[in-house]
Amino acid sequence: MFETTFFPGLIEKLPINGAYMRQKLVMGNWKMNGSLEQVSLLLSNVLQQLPGNTGAHCVVFPPTIYLPKTQDLLRGSSIRWGAQNVYPRDSGAYTGEIASAMLRDYGCHYVLVGHSERRQLFCEDEKFVAEKFHHVKDHDMIPVLCVGETLAEREQGLTEHVLKKQLLAVTHAGQDAFKNCIIAYEPEWAIGTGKTAAPEQAQTIHEYIRGLVSEFDQVDANKLPILYGGSVNEHNARSLFTMPDIDGGLVGGASLNAQQFVEIVKCIN
Repeated sequence: MFETTFFPGLIEKLPINGAYMRQKLVMGNWKMNGSLEQVSLLLSNVLQQLPGNTGAHCVVFPPTIYLPKTQDLLRGSSIRWGAQNVYPRDSGAYTGEIASAMLRDYGCHYVLVGHSERRQLFCEDEKFVAEKFHHVKDHDMIPVLCVGETLAEREQGLTEHVLKKQLLAVTHAGQDAFKNCIIAYEPEWAIGTGKTAAPEQAQTIHEYIRGLVSEFDQVDANKLPILYGGSVNEHNARSLFTMPDIDGGLVGGASLNAQQFVEIVKCIN
């Protein structure tokens, strides 16, 4: 028997005896892909193929311009949606940027923050990522904080150092920083490359991240969903998702194929 508490987009299941079960999630980041026709076809196919008894909570992140269409198609379904980016100001002369209130107008519950492509291609540093992270929370949405090391950093043995730096940047704004949020570990060397960390490797890093959160923050780290991202597909998802500290996946390319995305979701029991 479970007592269920709800906040936008995330369900926590708390057994009466106090033990905790983290909600499993599969999130699809479409990046800068799709057209109006493709979005309609993709979501229609996902809705048709997705089983009703899945153990995972599903979320998609379309390009911002397709959020209205996504809302129309998914309204009333079990699938939630979010934004790939946000600017940490409520309004103003920020040409081309999107405010949190605008995302809320289209039913967004989640926002990606700190993705490696934003860090590298758009020079978003730790301070700016932290601003975004807390701005999203201040507007009652759930930030999905992406962290991870480059191949060079991994080869130099700097993985833990990099992750600690990325997580510390967020905690500087105060305690309980990791309440009502999600962390996605995405080793940059695995994103879009077809390379994936072995399940045991990924588990070791996820366990390390959970330990850091316990050290830095007052929130109960055992309640924090930590996802794996980095060339997740229907072939490797099951072995990854059976690891005790991997609570699902942030899926890239495979989320653009309805059948592959649904098969990944099915890998969570």
